[in-house]
Amino acid sequence: MTLFLFVLLAALVFEYINGFHDTADAIATVVSTKVLTPRQAILMAAFFNLIGALAGTAVAKTISGGLVSAGAVTMLTVPCALLGAIIWNLFTWWLGLPSSSSHALIGGLCGAALATAQGNWDVLIWSSVDAKGSAIGLWPKVVLPMFSSPLIGFVGGAALMWLLMVVLRKTTPRMVNLIFGKAQ
Repeated sequence: MTLFLFVLLAALVFEYINGFHDTADAIATVVSTKVLTPRQAILMAAFFNLIGALAGTAVAKTISGGLVSAGAVTMLTVPCALLGAIIWNLFTWWLGLPSSSSHALIGGLCGAALATAQGNWDVLIWSSVDAKGSAIGLWPKVVLPMFSSPLIGFVGGAALMWLLMVVLRKTTPRMVNLIFGKAQ
C-alpha cells in the first residue's frame, strides 16, 4: 500500500512539474508579443491543457505499451521512471532548456526497465509489429518522429513564410502587424 501511495504521489508531482514546465513555453510568446495579458494566457493554457489531457490518450498509449518488455515493468519500476523524468524536467527547467516531458518519461521508463532487468538491453523494444500489424517500439514511435517532425515543421514553416511573403508583399507593415496581431 505504501508503494502504491508513493507511485501516486510521484505521478502527481510529475504532472505538476509537467504543467509548469510546458505551460511557460506555451504562453511566453503570446505574453511577450502583448497579444494576451498574462492572466488571459494562463487561463487559456490551463483550459486547453485540461481539454488536451481529457481528450487524448495517444501519449499515454505510446508510453504504456510497446516500448519496453512488460516483464521488465514492476511496481518499483514505475516510480523510478517518474523520478527520473521529474529530475530531468527540473534540471532542464533550471538551465532554461526546452525539453519534452513525454520524452523525459520515456527515457525514465527505459532507464528504469534497464535497471529492473539488471542491464539486459533486450527489454527495450526497438522495432516490432503488434497483433494489428502496426509498428511499435522506440524507433518508429519515439526516435524517428523526434528527428523527422522538426524537419517537417521547418520545411512547412519555410513554405508558409514564403507564401505569406508573396501574398503580402505589397501590404504595409502596419496592416501586417494589425492582421497577425489579431490572428495570434
